[in-house]
Amino acid sequence: MRFRVLAAGLTAGFLTLAAPAAEAFCGFYVGKADSSLFNEASQVVLVRDGERTVVTMSNDYKGQLTDFALVVPVPVVLKREQIHVGERKYVERLDAYSAPRLVEYFDEDPCAPQLAYEDAIPMAAPTAAGAPMNEVRRKSLGVTVEAEYTIGEYDIVLLSAKESSGLETWLRESGYKIPPRAAKALEPYIKQDMKFFVAKVNLKEQKATGFNYLRPLQMAYESKKFMLPIRLGMANAKGPQDLVIYAMTRTGRVESSNYRTVKIPSDMDIPVFVKEEFKQFYPALFEKAHAREEKRALFTEYVWDMGWCDPCAADPLSPEELRALGVFWLDGQNANMGGGSQVVLTRLHARYDGEHFPEDLVFQETSDRQNFQARYVLRHAFKGALACEAGKQYLRELDKRHQQEAETLAKLTGWDLGTISKKMGDDAPGKKAGGGKAPEPWYKRLWQ
Repeated sequence: MRFRVLAAGLTAGFLTLAAPAAEAFCGFYVGKADSSLFNEASQVVLVRDGERTVVTMSNDYKGQLTDFALVVPVPVVLKREQIHVGERKYVERLDAYSAPRLVEYFDEDPCAPQLAYEDAIPMAAPTAAGAPMNEVRRKSLGVTVEAEYTIGEYDIVLLSAKESSGLETWLRESGYKIPPRAAKALEPYIKQDMKFFVAKVNLKEQKATGFNYLRPLQMAYESKKFMLPIRLGMANAKGPQDLVIYAMTRTGRVESSNYRTVKIPSDMDIPVFVKEEFKQFYPALFEKAHAREEKRALFTEYVWDMGWCDPCAADPLSPEELRALGVFWLDGQNANMGGGSQVVLTRLHARYDGEHFPEDLVFQETSDRQNFQARYVLRHAFKGALACEAGKQYLRELDKRHQQEAETLAKLTGWDLGTISKKMGDDAPGKKAGGGKAPEPWYKRLWQ
């Protein structure tokens, strides 16, 4: 059975796509599940090549800017030129490009001559900064201020410390409202001889920017460790937190080396009414998958060569946009993104808490460049007259398909099968395409 692609994307606009290959990915994007569907969702972009790393942290902080500071363990003391204030729009572009998506197809008339393919339409801790601490007091606590900068709207200080209790005391006495028992969260990083990147908002500089939100902070450094510290973010968390990671490498897919990394259930046919309930569908699907993995796994939602997409939830990022996010190996020769590129994007989604994620996230690059996307398919039944024998066979198979779609949706989300069938309307199993009464029970015709 062949399908014509007829629906236009809600935000991506009308897209011209190549002819489908075994219905692999072709379709029209009609909705996406971006990070806005999840409360308390943080976004981090990781660019990695060899030991060179660029991190972009997009803050979801809500509150008074005077109460904000970001405390992040880093492997080295960063120089001023290793720190940059980025633009949120580039992170939003990555989110739109890689978000789980919904696509739809329309069944062709099974009684009409078949068309050839070419005829088808193709971690933050809230703080308030105070006055500088007395030098003697700071030294007595074993804290060293390694560097201080004002970059964009942020005042940044790089710290080292000999013990966690001294660092906790220094932060509190310097006016930072850190969470209770912060020393326990800080201690592992001090034992690893890591430094601490602390950024607060410079209100004067923030006002001059004209932005009513905090722009992402970016850091570039070299380290043998490919990791992301998450334990500090749990210190003041009210519950599990969602984290979306966009990892870009030259080689291939990125996965965790200390937690299971599994693919989110994908590429399944579901009832067409989900088009109007996608904002409820994907969070329910993620919650069910998260529980099935005992709340200890990262989920791969997208892996793709950044040179193209199919279907596109948004256009691939340009070389200029990729450079703004820290992809430092692009040059004039390989900046042409029309074919394959030297950038592979992996989108990972974690929901973490202290009980199920006791360690920081550690990553590894792989050579796997096989494309994957969280993709869910709506197939609209043909509603016209079906007088031919092929049409009768189509109706018989259609009822089985609708039954399978309902069962798949119930399995993915945990939703009640009876409720799903009611929402399917005329597509509910046991009803004729286009409406009408359900067929008589099979046994009524048995001895007639």
